[in-house]
Amino acid sequence: MKLKYLILSFLLFTTGLIQAQVRFEAKVSREKLGINERLRVDFEMNEDGDNFKPPSFDGFTVVGGPNQRVSQSFINGKMEYSKSYSFYLQPQSRGKLTIGQAEIEIDDKIYKTSPLKVEVTAAVDKPTDGNNTELIAEDNLHLVAEISNGKPYLNEAITVVYKLYVSPRVSVSNWRELDSPKYNDFWSQNIDIQQLRVENGEYRGEPYRYVVLRKTILYPQKTGELNIEPLTLSIAVDVPSERRDIFGSRIYKTVNKTVAADNKKINVKPLPTDGKPANFTGAVGKFDFRVSADKNQLNAGESLQAKVEVRGKGNLKLFELPALTAPASLEMYDPERQENVNTNLNGMQGSISEAYTIVPSRKGKYPIPALSFSYFDPASETYKTQSSEEILINVDSGPLAGNQSGNNFPGVGKQKVALSGDQFRFIKLKTNLKAVDQDSFLGSFGFWIAVALPIAAIPLFIMFGKKREERANDIKGNRLRKADKLARKYLSEAKKNLGDQKEFYLALERSMHNYLKAKLRMQTAEMSKDRIRSILTERSVDDESIANFIGLLESCEFARYTPASSDAMKQDYDKAVNVISTLDKQL
Repeated sequence: MKLKYLILSFLLFTTGLIQAQVRFEAKVSREKLGINERLRVDFEMNEDGDNFKPPSFDGFTVVGGPNQRVSQSFINGKMEYSKSYSFYLQPQSRGKLTIGQAEIEIDDKIYKTSPLKVEVTAAVDKPTDGNNTELIAEDNLHLVAEISNGKPYLNEAITVVYKLYVSPRVSVSNWRELDSPKYNDFWSQNIDIQQLRVENGEYRGEPYRYVVLRKTILYPQKTGELNIEPLTLSIAVDVPSERRDIFGSRIYKTVNKTVAADNKKINVKPLPTDGKPANFTGAVGKFDFRVSADKNQLNAGESLQAKVEVRGKGNLKLFELPALTAPASLEMYDPERQENVNTNLNGMQGSISEAYTIVPSRKGKYPIPALSFSYFDPASETYKTQSSEEILINVDSGPLAGNQSGNNFPGVGKQKVALSGDQFRFIKLKTNLKAVDQDSFLGSFGFWIAVALPIAAIPLFIMFGKKREERANDIKGNRLRKADKLARKYLSEAKKNLGDQKEFYLALERSMHNYLKAKLRMQTAEMSKDRIRSILTERSVDDESIANFIGLLESCEFARYTPASSDAMKQDYDKAVNVISTLDKQL
């Protein structure tokens, strides 16, 4: 009896240790706030969980979230994992409010957070939300992964499209990848996006702009539940701050935000076993199969090419073609594989083939047996088989196949193949070498040219010296050239990115701001259009130059979200050179 209790106590203790390894807790940004302030609550876990259920948030209005963050790091050789869901809450009344329990499922077990109590007081004079710009960026920026099919068959193509949704209240100036997904148990290929296009759409019923950042085709190589890791980005977001300039315009602040798409899980179905052909090699899609020869009538010693080809749409690179066979009297070489496959949002499309070189050595008629090819069609959920026709090769001239006189081995006919003398090329051994000229260089034509060149160059040096002196005395011209050189120096980065719309206009806008910083000692926070116009007016710059400069800045902002041709980018670059050059002359 005691042994029974000991075993039970040991199991309970072991279960407690396992559960102690999982951490799921709730945290609030503050425990006391005014009714006109906001509260942030984070639900954090150290293991990846599913089926997250937030509390009802009675007494609060959810003004932002849920925003998901995932991070992984290695500390002293041990992996640390963290995942959190964040909400921004606005209290509806004063008093002591309770944030209820959230639930998460980890390894088929339900975990709950402890309830949290916060105190809501009367409105405060200056409400603070921690970092308000951080909150605005969090609420108005979302990275979403869209899956084309959550329940594909093994080796059936699915598409993952990553979209970045941006609210009209903020703008994105730059972004970079922090962590790219590792598509374990998938064959994957990214689809090249030539140019990012900003489109209008909706996110949770609200108008948003969005841009497709990445498209990836996946072919699952394993059945069961598979995980698609999130894409994580670091994004520079321009958000309006609480500060205003002397003209009342709101000052924008750049905030770096880290956003991640949700983890996606798909259930991969195995291919059915009923009706599965014996020659099935894993082809999934819709295909056409054929076997062909470039000629079926030739002489002994000549060659022909036989091709085994599959065309269509499916996992073209992930299965083997049936092997061609031929009679022993036909010498057949190893096949040369050719792939003409394009990958787009619909998966792989095109053809794969194997070309066999065949050389007959004897006269006669030789059949190349028919082949069959089987594949699984996900649309009809059935296996299909296609067969080729037999190819008959007719060899007109050459030694006869079969036994020859004097052959002591019946059934085997061996004979040397007569080769013509011009069948192989040879290396020419006769040379046409010439002796090196041993005449002296002194007194030759080249010698007198070398003597005359320095004398003839003296008038050119005199002429270039006068030109240089005239240019040094041209004060106005030098000022123009200096201004133009300065403009091109600041715009060199933009010129390198001609053709890449997003990077070009970012570099163009940055170069114009850098010019103002260097010339007028302006700070980034002062780079509003009204402030720029005011300072340039104080420095006696004419109205036309100011309008051109401001107009070019507005073009940069507008062109970030609308398609622009390479000609338009070249025109904007030339316009920027002229504008900066004109400003520099007046300043």
